[in-house]
Amino acid sequence: MVTTESSARRYALKDPDVRLMLEVREDSAVAFEELVSRYQGRLVAIFEHMIGTRDQAEDLAQEVFLRVYRARKDYIVAAKFSTWLFTIANNVACNAMRSRSRRREVTLQPRESGALGARPLDRMVQASSGQMPARQLDKVEMREIVRLALGALNERQRMAVLLCKFEGLSYAEIATTMELSPQAIKSLLSRARGNLREVLEPYLMHGDRPVVDGDGYEK
Repeated sequence: MVTTESSARRYALKDPDVRLMLEVREDSAVAFEELVSRYQGRLVAIFEHMIGTRDQAEDLAQEVFLRVYRARKDYIVAAKFSTWLFTIANNVACNAMRSRSRRREVTLQPRESGALGARPLDRMVQASSGQMPARQLDKVEMREIVRLALGALNERQRMAVLLCKFEGLSYAEIATTMELSPQAIKSLLSRARGNLREVLEPYLMHGDRPVVDGDGYEK
């Protein structure tokens, strides 16, 4: 799709990150540092949920920014900057997951929620369970159990949920990011919510802790 100069200006006026990336295209180190500052914590948090270790999440975030910088001269304004960035992040995450699958290495550890905080987890619990929990969960416990529940989703479902619940992307934006149709994303998120409900409700109601096998699915 060819983007006209006028449409590029409209995106730049609406999205300050597009303006920054256009400056990066002109080799502005200051603009690049600002984009890294704005998105590094968010990328690390997403990768940590996808991969399971903080160190690897930080490495993958660095890989994303390296790809952004290498592609700066070819950058074309065709969407929000975050949509373009998360498309790169999705590709990096998929490569990492395939590599990890070949090595059969799975690490599911409780950890802090990073720059995104606990509120997305609260919303995820509320959206995934149609019932009120029989007991109250503290924030640390909630973070841990939601991460275990995310581990029960397959790779595509997990990324779609993270982009929807944590980043607030629309179905259309997630579709662009994951190279799927909006209808496919709607179906993907519907199945993910059903899977999360199956995992979360027994724990919320009775304290039955989810168990995740080596393929990332609930036993």
